[in-house]
Amino acid sequence: MLRRYCFHRRPLHVSRTGLHWKPRDEYKLTRPELLDRISRLLVLQRYDALNNLSFEFSDQLLNTVLRKLKLNPNACLEFFKLASKQQKFRPNLKSYCIIVHILSRARMYDQTRAYLNELVALCKSNYPAFVVWNELVRVYREFTFSPTVFDMILKVFAEQGMTKYALHVFDNMGKCGRVPSLRSCNSLLSNLVRSGECHTALLVYEQIVRLGIVPDVYTCSIVVRAYCKEGRVSRAAEFVKEMDSSGFELNVVTYNSLIDGYAGLGEVEGAKSVLRLMSEREIKRNVVSCTLLMKAYCKQGKMEEAEEVLRGIKEEEPVVVDECAYGVLLDGYCKAGRMDDAIRIHDELLRIGLKMNTIICNSLINGYCKLGQVREAEGVLKHMRSWNLKPDPYSYNTLMDGYCRKGQTSEALKLFDEMPQGGIRHSVVTYNTLLKGLCQANAFDDALHLWHLMLKRGLAPDEVSYCSLLDGFFKKEDLDGAITLWKDTLTKGFTKSRFAFNTMINGLCKMGKLVEAEEIFDKMKELGYLPDEITYRTLSDGYCKVGNVEEAFRVKTLMEGQAIFPSIEMYNSLISGVFMSRNISKVMNLLAEMQTRGLSPNTVTYGALISGWCNEGMLDKAFSSYFEMIDKGFDTNLIICSKFISTLYRLGRIDEASILLQKLVHYDPFPVQKGDITQREIQKFADSLDESAKSVCLPNNVLYNIAIFGICKSGKVGDARKFLSALLLSGFSPDNFTYCTLIHATAAAGNVNEAFSLRDEMLRRNLVPNITTYNALINGLCKAGELDRAQRLFHKLCEKGLAPNAVTYNILIDGYCRTGNTVEAFKFKDKMILEGIGPSIITYSALINSLYKQGNMEESVKLLSQMIKAGVQQNLVSYVLQFS
Repeated sequence: MLRRYCFHRRPLHVSRTGLHWKPRDEYKLTRPELLDRISRLLVLQRYDALNNLSFEFSDQLLNTVLRKLKLNPNACLEFFKLASKQQKFRPNLKSYCIIVHILSRARMYDQTRAYLNELVALCKSNYPAFVVWNELVRVYREFTFSPTVFDMILKVFAEQGMTKYALHVFDNMGKCGRVPSLRSCNSLLSNLVRSGECHTALLVYEQIVRLGIVPDVYTCSIVVRAYCKEGRVSRAAEFVKEMDSSGFELNVVTYNSLIDGYAGLGEVEGAKSVLRLMSEREIKRNVVSCTLLMKAYCKQGKMEEAEEVLRGIKEEEPVVVDECAYGVLLDGYCKAGRMDDAIRIHDELLRIGLKMNTIICNSLINGYCKLGQVREAEGVLKHMRSWNLKPDPYSYNTLMDGYCRKGQTSEALKLFDEMPQGGIRHSVVTYNTLLKGLCQANAFDDALHLWHLMLKRGLAPDEVSYCSLLDGFFKKEDLDGAITLWKDTLTKGFTKSRFAFNTMINGLCKMGKLVEAEEIFDKMKELGYLPDEITYRTLSDGYCKVGNVEEAFRVKTLMEGQAIFPSIEMYNSLISGVFMSRNISKVMNLLAEMQTRGLSPNTVTYGALISGWCNEGMLDKAFSSYFEMIDKGFDTNLIICSKFISTLYRLGRIDEASILLQKLVHYDPFPVQKGDITQREIQKFADSLDESAKSVCLPNNVLYNIAIFGICKSGKVGDARKFLSALLLSGFSPDNFTYCTLIHATAAAGNVNEAFSLRDEMLRRNLVPNITTYNALINGLCKAGELDRAQRLFHKLCEKGLAPNAVTYNILIDGYCRTGNTVEAFKFKDKMILEGIGPSIITYSALINSLYKQGNMEESVKLLSQMIKAGVQQNLVSYVLQFS
């Protein structure tokens, strides 16, 4: 029979590419006969003959043959291989479960592992964990084979990072009488920790102990790492002592894991205590141990001590210093902004024969970008090629962020385009970096284009993406766009953290939309997400900025009711708020409350106090706050110095202001004698600037502009012009702010023609006047009664490439209202609405007041109702009726 079968097959083999003959009797075989023939050929290892046998593969055929030959693993393996090579057929889950059981029983572990990996790949997209497990169990019970395959698939799932599948197997193995091996358990624990599931890993460890599995030194190292990653370093140290007491001979890896935990927290003494314990146990430290100690010092900013450790490593004979040790020190210097020291370490690294790596290059790029030295950072990126290193996504993303922070978004976009050429794919982080940068640079149209490009390329925006774009909408004051995007954010489910809610509340508060901010705040609580300190602080700050401190304090009380206590930032905001609302009696209460809660004032606190007292004209209290700040070791800054100087100028105390200005810029166009200083505090303040001015490093232009502004505020415009003339002789270069200040003051004083002369002088210096400058000129013309000339200048704005703003319209409306020409005033109101500029409280007040003075009560009441309907209601009665 066998001879006859072989004789019939030979012509088919010879003519495969010709007529494709097939033995006639194959078509006549019944299903059992076909199965019998396939099985015989497999058993006889006639695989070539099997290849030429004409039949179609199916799940039923494959599984039936595997079951029939389950005790012949080689035959099953060959048939499974043949099935896997078919173009129109692939083995399914059941077939894989059968073959791995057959192979594992035969101790063909390499082949079993290979097919388990294929099965796992099949699971990733097609089958949940319980389906795979149930099928493996069903085959196991059908064949009554060894449960070894369960342990093997546990390890494969763990190694592939499919921890949910691995945990399902781990939890159910006991039902089949199989306890996982220690090796598989270690693999599961290690991958859980690697994926950040440290809490789960610790629970699994407890289960391992309950199952009677004895841990080894590798298990201990993993558990220590899990505790440390959770921030429970003290518990990790206790665990090490427990294992040591139980007789475990812990190795350097375990102790290094504990040192790493202390290093991550910057606890140098804790790291050193572990090194002492290693010495007591006669466990030699290695380069990793020393590198981790350096990491702890770097975390504390103690760079000299970290470098001493490196020098110590080089002196120890058995320990060989490596790139990682140098990399940690270099990264520490970069983070501390000490790039000269970082380059020194970099040069030493190359000099002793060590090689650069991508991590070290990324540290340099990040360090330069933090200091704003993006050209140097770009140089590192380009130099990586000469070191045979390929930049990774972090390299590009960091440099792009550096360019964005400098406002050089065009350079960032160029880098974005270069990434694919270097084989680097754009990630969500890449897009987020650019989105944030473009929004900060007010390039909102480009940000929207990038957003749509991201969606088109199939990348799903994450929470950071949505929040960056939300910030952009708020910065553009596009409330409708922000609300539309917010609804999309809710739909996508990105409201599970407080980040999105805080972004939305912050944006609404900045726009003064406190009612809407409160609605988001309530929605947040309704969805079960508890506000944090940032949420409450943002809402409170929003109320402070509009002068509604009562509501700000209500939010504070609400927060304290949730056992969340105010931060120093919240107190700073409240201090500014009470000054703004002229409720200064509460200032001392807030300071006392801060002290009770153990919060110390910082530079911002003192800045708020100084600014507030200066605005109130209470310079004695302002100077008292300043000297207290200096005594506590805080340096002065631009805001504080400029506030004192501008306040003195505003109060007409020109000589005293000039003395302070002279201290800061070492130049005084109007020399003042020491005796001219009328207050001891000012002399003391001036003396303190001798040292503190060195740390302020203010550009002279900034301070001179402050001085000009202050002199103008005091009404001495002539003195301000003389001051500018003297400055020009010393090489001072006036800017837009300089001229805008002078033009505004000159026009307001009624000298309109002189104001226009200043505008012409500005143009001769190639300075382009902005809308603020022209608003000052229009205002001067209106006050001088030259309304026709003001209107002609208004119509010329578009020729100058400028668009009128709300201030422009309000100046003209007020000008016409003062002359009783309400018809022309209403024309400008209609025009501003047509241009998309909403009338404000100032607009309505001028119009209502004008109508009231004309005795047109009916129209004034009608306009008042229109104003309320438009939502312009803030401080309505007090603001409008003060004119009536």
